[in-house]
Amino acid sequence: MTTSKTRVEPVLLRFGIENLRTVHWNLSPSLLVEEALRRGEGHLAANGALVAETGKYTGRSPKDRFIVEDDITKRTVDWSEVNHAMSPATFERLLAKVQAYLPGRDVFVQDCFGGTDPAYRLPIRAVTEFAWHSLFARQLFVRATSEEAANHEPEFTIIYTPGLQADPATDGTNTEAFIVLNFTRKLVLIGGTRYAGEMKKSVFSLLNFLLPARGVFPMHCSANAADDGDVALFFGLSGTGKTTLSADPRRRLIGDDEHGWSDTGVFNFEGGCYAKCIRLSMEKEPEIWNALRFGSVLENVVLDEETRLPDYDDDSITENTRAAYPVDYIANALIPGIGGLPKNVVFLTADAFGVLPPISKLTPEQAMYHFLSGYTAKIAGTERGLGSEPSATFSACFGAPFLPRKPTVYADMLGEKLRTQKVDCWLVNTGWTGGAYGVGKRMDLPHTRAMLTAALSGALAGAEYEGHPLFGLAVPKSCPGVPAEILDARGMWNDGEAYDRAARDLARRFRENFETFSGVSEEVRNAGPRK
Repeated sequence: MTTSKTRVEPVLLRFGIENLRTVHWNLSPSLLVEEALRRGEGHLAANGALVAETGKYTGRSPKDRFIVEDDITKRTVDWSEVNHAMSPATFERLLAKVQAYLPGRDVFVQDCFGGTDPAYRLPIRAVTEFAWHSLFARQLFVRATSEEAANHEPEFTIIYTPGLQADPATDGTNTEAFIVLNFTRKLVLIGGTRYAGEMKKSVFSLLNFLLPARGVFPMHCSANAADDGDVALFFGLSGTGKTTLSADPRRRLIGDDEHGWSDTGVFNFEGGCYAKCIRLSMEKEPEIWNALRFGSVLENVVLDEETRLPDYDDDSITENTRAAYPVDYIANALIPGIGGLPKNVVFLTADAFGVLPPISKLTPEQAMYHFLSGYTAKIAGTERGLGSEPSATFSACFGAPFLPRKPTVYADMLGEKLRTQKVDCWLVNTGWTGGAYGVGKRMDLPHTRAMLTAALSGALAGAEYEGHPLFGLAVPKSCPGVPAEILDARGMWNDGEAYDRAARDLARRFRENFETFSGVSEEVRNAGPRK
């Protein structure tokens, strides 16, 4: 349960941290749950899941994420409002605060990997102040076997101290929270926030920086495969249905959020899933519902005081309630999270304006355009600072906050793979139909599933298509299991002229956003909505 000091020293002594009280090394889920409950870090739900609250930070804090600007990153990172620079000297001062904070405290260590493919996986070590954060790391990252753990040599170390708050006046941060990636030191510092998703996305950012140089396309997407090995990728931001739609009982789940696309196939970056669970129901999402049991972590989910049953409809803490669980808790998961080359790529968007068709087929140039655009509507609670209304936004590559390199680096990799491997690409609107948010209604999930089934099975290959007059998208006129009128976005509105105005407004937003990209070919630039 604990380790001797001699074994501890290689863990943190290289970072100037010593005199820890107790180091809990690679504890099992059972022991971590016991420790978390004993320390008052959470509660046990009736379904066996550990429930923890994250306090002030109920979502990621993008303005508090930094990358150290040094010889490795100075010319390779896309410095922007997404990638904030921190000097090496400022980082060392922040590290000094961590060095002063940890002595005399307990820590929990998990030896893991980022990536299931042995050829590309990143050895990581997560050192956390809280037991429940260690459980999160164990369940979300790729777990090392006993033999691998005994000989684990981490390439990157995460030190997570939520109890340590930064001082913006002296530490060079924006708030008391900090998430800092240092590629030279091979160290990630996280503090001032208890939101465990910061740990997950930090590892994703590391892989997004490192893998393109190795010829691997890193992707913010979920992936599944049919029994015959037919792989499909699902891109989309939080709230677009990526986790829900990839957890298809008729297909094997490779992973729900982060993957790499190499020359030989697709592999999961993670060993677990991190699903939104607001308004989760057994009827609509049975795979996720059944995965929430002992060993799972529920964030900011309200429990009934008497029965300890989770109330997934209660958003009194946040809309961004989350569930973390091992991917093998999904009954039809493909273990160890490695699949062949994909045949279909799906872009999911929750269009708050009710303009985009429910499904359309994209050319490679259109795919690159919409990949760079990354349009969706962010739903309240997925990030701090959002109000009660959803906010239409563009996030390059459906994951701009996690992309250290220029978006065109990733878009070029996508386009090359679509063309050379002859992959079909689809744009699916899981958002609103019949009107904008507040007037129209959310797309019906069974209809969306039917459209995806038709696309992935090849049933839409022989369908008749018509071009959207403004966006140029190829929209099928019919689809098995879906009423024909559902496919006509304009026809679903009571007022066709109102739809046209909304479509022109959305097209303008697309064009204005795309002006921010440089180095894009004219073929891709012209694949967007017409003027």
